[in-house]
Amino acid sequence: MTTVPGAGPQPDPAVTVDRPALRRCVAGDLDEFGSTYWGSRALLSHAPDLPAPYDDLFTLTAADELLSRRGLRTPFLRIAKNGAVVGDGQFTGSGGVGADISDQVRDDKVAALFASGHTVVLQALHRTWPALVDFATQLSTDAGHPVQINAYITPPESQGFSAHYDVHDVFVLQVAGEKHWTVHEPVHVDPLRNQPWTDHSAAVAAVARDQSPVVDEVLRPGDALYVPRGFLHSAKALGGISAHLTVGLHTLTRYLLVQELAALAAREPALRTALPLGFDPGDPAQLAEVLPEVTELLVAQLRTASVDDLAPYLRRRTWSA
Repeated sequence: MTTVPGAGPQPDPAVTVDRPALRRCVAGDLDEFGSTYWGSRALLSHAPDLPAPYDDLFTLTAADELLSRRGLRTPFLRIAKNGAVVGDGQFTGSGGVGADISDQVRDDKVAALFASGHTVVLQALHRTWPALVDFATQLSTDAGHPVQINAYITPPESQGFSAHYDVHDVFVLQVAGEKHWTVHEPVHVDPLRNQPWTDHSAAVAAVARDQSPVVDEVLRPGDALYVPRGFLHSAKALGGISAHLTVGLHTLTRYLLVQELAALAAREPALRTALPLGFDPGDPAQLAEVLPEVTELLVAQLRTASVDDLAPYLRRRTWSA
């Protein structure tokens, strides 16, 4: 895919080094990052310690182009203020002559919401903005985990979302303006994708309110912040418009291996047989009658599973488009 004219300056040749995309997100030794910070500690990297700023990846001009000239539709855009997400109908409309659609993003409506303090979230830029398509592909290679990228455009002195956690690791890359970030320790360590922060909303609010943050810093253009999954975070724009990229790494976990090993067990015919007619899955006594045999069969399958069997399953599940 070619780079869109006006998307920004070309990358500094000095950036083309080993694991180039990851190196743009982390200052210092990458092996130390992997052993000391990955999945366990937040890390702020300042612009002077990183290879290059991010204006070759995304700019406010790029955001304007996406909103006004690219015919975006939902769900490629979200708008929020103070934790409340705006309904799609408030910023979409007809596609106009020759377009039989009703959910095209209207830049005039977006501009009005932005002027009233709402944050604009451009979603899935790893699919729609060429420079970020390339960056996400390289970062996936560097890190070994699938990558998604959103952009957050926030008006001065405004906040889009309250304290929350993500179920994936995040690199925050500050593109324009300044934003004050606070990061707190998790209330639920290493959440899986089906364990969102809303399951622990009261605990999240209490920790954000009562405990001291592990990060309490202002990000400026070219700075990068690593936030592991589960860590609580919130951010507020300061005196001007703020734009940052949220680069999400959909972390592959040991539980993923468990899931795929269980999927391999479906090859065993005895594990595909029906439970008895009239079986009540909520009755412990009935479960006790069948569970030992099922467990024995499952353990036997796990013991015979090979990496050659498992790898194709993981590849298809993880990297399919």
